[in-house]
Amino acid sequence: MIGIGVDLVDVDRIRAAIARTPGLATRLFTEGERAYALAATDPAERFAVRFAAKEAVMKALGVGLGAIDWHDVEVVRADSGAPSLRLTGRAAALADAAGVTAWKLTLTHTRTLAEAVAVAL
Repeated sequence: MIGIGVDLVDVDRIRAAIARTPGLATRLFTEGERAYALAATDPAERFAVRFAAKEAVMKALGVGLGAIDWHDVEVVRADSGAPSLRLTGRAAALADAAGVTAWKLTLTHTRTLAEAVAVAL
C-alpha cells in the first residue's frame, strides 16, 4: 500500500454551494460525473460523495488542494455499479511518480453525509 485517504462531506454544504455558484458543478466534476449525479432525484448526494473521493485521492497521494485539477480525478462506475477511479493529467503523473499501479475506492452516503476511502496500491 502506498497511501490511504478518507474524506467526509456534508451533503447540505455541497447542495448549497452548487445552488449559490451554478458553475461550480462544471468546475469540480467531469461531464460523466455530472450526468450521473443529475440523473438522481437528489444530485447533491452523488456530487458530495464524488467530491469526497477526489479529496480522498489527494490525501492518499499526500498532496493538498491545488496539486491536481478537479477533473484529473474521475469516479467511474462499472456495469455492476462498483465505483473506481480514472486519473489523468497531474493526478496521474503524481500517482505514477509515487509508484501507484492500482486504486481501491469505496463510497457511501446518506441524505446528510458522504464518505469516500481511496487506497493507492
